[in-house]
Amino acid sequence: QNYWKIQRTKPDTDMNSQQAGVENATPIFKSGSTPKRYTVTSALPYANGPVHIGHLAGVYVPADIYVRYLRSRGRDVIFIGGSDEHGVPITIKALKQNTTPQAIVDHYHTLIKDSFEKFGISFDIYSRTSSKMHEATASAFFKELYDKGCFIEKTSMQYYDTEQHQFLADRYITGTCPHCHSEGAYGDQCEKCGSALSPDELIDPKSTISGSTPVKKETKHWYLPLDRYEDFLKKWILEGHRDDWRPNVYGQCKSWIDLGLQPRAVTRDLDWGVPLPLPDTKGKVLYVWFDAPIGYISATKELLPEDWEKYWKDDQTKLVHFIGKDNIVFHCIIFPCMLKAEGSYLVPDNVPANEFLNLEGDKISTSRNWAIWLHEYLEDFPGKQDVLRYVLTANAPETKDNDFTWRDFQARNNNELLAIFGNFVNRTVVLTHKYFEGKVPSVSETAYTEADKECLREMCAYPARIADSLEHYRFREGLNELMNLARLGNKYLTDNEPWKVFKTDPERVKVVLNISLQIAAHLAVLCEPFLPFTAEKLCRILNMEKSGWDAAEKEELLQGGHLLNPAEFLFEKIEDEVIQKQLDKLAAIKEANKKNAKPNYEPQKEAVSFEDFGKMDLRVAEITAAEKVAKTKKLLKLTLNTGLDTRTVVSGIAEYYKPEEIVGRKVCLLANLAPRDFKGIESHGMILMSENPDGTLCFVEPAKDAVVGMQIR
Repeated sequence: QNYWKIQRTKPDTDMNSQQAGVENATPIFKSGSTPKRYTVTSALPYANGPVHIGHLAGVYVPADIYVRYLRSRGRDVIFIGGSDEHGVPITIKALKQNTTPQAIVDHYHTLIKDSFEKFGISFDIYSRTSSKMHEATASAFFKELYDKGCFIEKTSMQYYDTEQHQFLADRYITGTCPHCHSEGAYGDQCEKCGSALSPDELIDPKSTISGSTPVKKETKHWYLPLDRYEDFLKKWILEGHRDDWRPNVYGQCKSWIDLGLQPRAVTRDLDWGVPLPLPDTKGKVLYVWFDAPIGYISATKELLPEDWEKYWKDDQTKLVHFIGKDNIVFHCIIFPCMLKAEGSYLVPDNVPANEFLNLEGDKISTSRNWAIWLHEYLEDFPGKQDVLRYVLTANAPETKDNDFTWRDFQARNNNELLAIFGNFVNRTVVLTHKYFEGKVPSVSETAYTEADKECLREMCAYPARIADSLEHYRFREGLNELMNLARLGNKYLTDNEPWKVFKTDPERVKVVLNISLQIAAHLAVLCEPFLPFTAEKLCRILNMEKSGWDAAEKEELLQGGHLLNPAEFLFEKIEDEVIQKQLDKLAAIKEANKKNAKPNYEPQKEAVSFEDFGKMDLRVAEITAAEKVAKTKKLLKLTLNTGLDTRTVVSGIAEYYKPEEIVGRKVCLLANLAPRDFKGIESHGMILMSENPDGTLCFVEPAKDAVVGMQIR
């Protein structure tokens, strides 16, 4: 790869210059070289609700694994976290609860921070954007760019609430969506159809504060002209990181750059946020997506007031942002443009963003309470932090959206952590206490067989394998290699059967248990980034000090005669009733959502002629067979008796109906729909369904006495 560093002249400070703020040098770490230090950040969770498993899988678990790995290698690394405490959703929540934004963020900041600590997310600092340090840092950053002429000032007409005497940010305006005509669309997005909107597009806009119809009023804002940085972004991302950034990150960045970037407002008319540090701008604050990423910098200043700059401005520092895919644009386009405009800060070397994690086949939704909240998990599963860390990593949505299910959680604990990892360690320690008084057997080199030596060579290869995975942000792969080491130990112990050999050949048992204990000690070292609580417990059982990663490259971590502590179970079996309780909890949430869902009536479509309607051949049909379509979640393959023939129809109803439940059911069929291919299956027709307010589907059924094959008129 070709890596580069801009060396240019002092920027033009003319506000009208299209190159203002661009022609300055930006430190860029040269990927492929060995950094002196690392700055690792994780997305700042929004302090208007708790953290759920989607946040953990997308951001915080992989970030913590990476940082713990770097620390175990003796690297100079800081791990920065904190709460994002500004923005309109927080003020809206405060209004609904008749409290203040500060009270909202104080509550959730404490809850989130406490949950992270209990779960083992090892931040060096967990700060907040409502701190004085952050306000000063964000204000100074804005002022620096302002003084360099990096912003464009624009005056525009914005909605204003005459009853409350304030301008309305996008989320303070609701109305009818111009695309799907759903009511309750926000000024920035319709949550029904997903369309991105502007307040001007809404039909019949209303203020969410007073309910009144807002008026347009002139206001001035400051914009960061992203289009000025397109050349920088093309060279830095499209040329410099084509091969080492994840495809989802690179692809989204490329799409934005190819479409052409537009100036982005960095100020808002609000009374909650970092006040705009300019005269005569009362009632204006920094836009939350300008303010929030600066929180990484202000937190570093808080952590290291004397040395913070070397973690942000030295090109021997590697900056890595861990985020979810919904934050890619902000961390790869907007924030780097801000850093570039300032000129002395590093831009990130990598932004390993994960995809989304679903829950039991449905998208995680905070508004529908469809989530597993971290603080509740910690209460329901005390001492099982590592089980959740393991499952979220083993099923990490690194390349595509993945699904968390409680049955998979149970199976991975019982069949992998308990049956492989825990079983191997427990058997090894118990047998050592039984045969050798809990002391590591001493073994001479001549006692090893060729198979023993091969096992030791294989054991010593795992640190490099796992390290390669983690260095390249392949955490799921790294965890699998860790479990392969546990499988190696389990197989070695089982194949050599020391419990059978001891009576006839105790010297052989010394070799077997020594090697098994060495593998257990290597597991104690290598599992720490993934399973920190397990690593601590295993070190206690083995009576060994916590060792650095490089120690695991040695064959012998436990010397002969070393005394072990009594055996303990690393993991416990999770019973069916425990999982059923969680499933019942989710079922109750789903039922409540169904009852509380309000009908959202779609507007009537354009009129069609009777002749057009007459072209549709609607018939009564009967389902004679049904089966799931392989490798899909939504599709069922249906065999239908239409009275005229037997045909196949593929229908996206697998989430709502089991195949065996619908055989024999009469349905309404659009029989003359042109055939379509679904996963290699040709579908001839369409089953008519209706959609409930909660998104579930129901059959449009003919009467019981309707005759199969008859037309529906």
